[in-house]
Amino acid sequence: MDMTQIPLSPSADAEHPQSDSARNDNTRQIVFDVAYRQLVLVNVVFVGFENAGDGNWVLVDAGIIGSAHAIRSAAKARFGGNGRPACIVMTHAHFDHVGALETLASEWDVPVYAHAAEHPYLDGSQSYPPADPSVGGGLLARLSPLFPTKPVNVASRLYDVPCDHSVPFMSDWRWIHTPGHTPGHVSLWREHDRVLIAGDAFITTQQESVYAAVTQAPEMHGPPMYFTPDWESAKTSVRALAALAPEIVVAGHGAAMQGPQMRAALDALAERFDEVAVPSQCRR
Repeated sequence: MDMTQIPLSPSADAEHPQSDSARNDNTRQIVFDVAYRQLVLVNVVFVGFENAGDGNWVLVDAGIIGSAHAIRSAAKARFGGNGRPACIVMTHAHFDHVGALETLASEWDVPVYAHAAEHPYLDGSQSYPPADPSVGGGLLARLSPLFPTKPVNVASRLYDVPCDHSVPFMSDWRWIHTPGHTPGHVSLWREHDRVLIAGDAFITTQQESVYAAVTQAPEMHGPPMYFTPDWESAKTSVRALAALAPEIVVAGHGAAMQGPQMRAALDALAERFDEVAVPSQCRR
């Protein structure tokens, strides 16, 4: 069986009593200071303790166009005050991760952190390459040439992630450069409880398929095919993340997962990446 198609269990409530359950702030909490919200086809992540107050939490990624209200309301409900974070950290700058970025960064007047290689797509200076609809896999792949590739512009608030791999305002976390899907893609890792925010380095749903993307059926996949130009780097990135042996993962698309079955599927994805993740026309 194609290991990318193995159904997996979401985060286990037995180990984390409040984990991955829908809450009144419309987030799903995976550990006590990490929650995420699914916004149509993509996740945003909230890092910080409940009722932490303004300036004491971090938003990771900024959803699709039109999602500012949903992010803002979840933040206010979860953290109190005006729901203002200390900063926004970007895993990368594809349209479905930066949709509300300009609005929220301006409204909150907070810094935005990203890898230097991702800055051209965040400072208005460079567009991404066009999507590749030939990858197959479903309707979203065929529609992908319609997806925006133009950059957003948050240049006045944009900063490099620190060179020591720390993550601003996220104690105990470090960023890992995981290119392939984009040149400056980063994932976020916390060693002590082995929580991984993977971005789109790998995902836990078949994003090329509208049905899978909407239902969020849990499966282990490589990065979205139609927007991944560098498959060798993508493979290296997946293997580096698998080597961490994470306990809990939340990706940019799909449900959060944890435990041995998740790790087995991630290991299989890393081992068989060329076979199961790379589109056939890209294989050597």
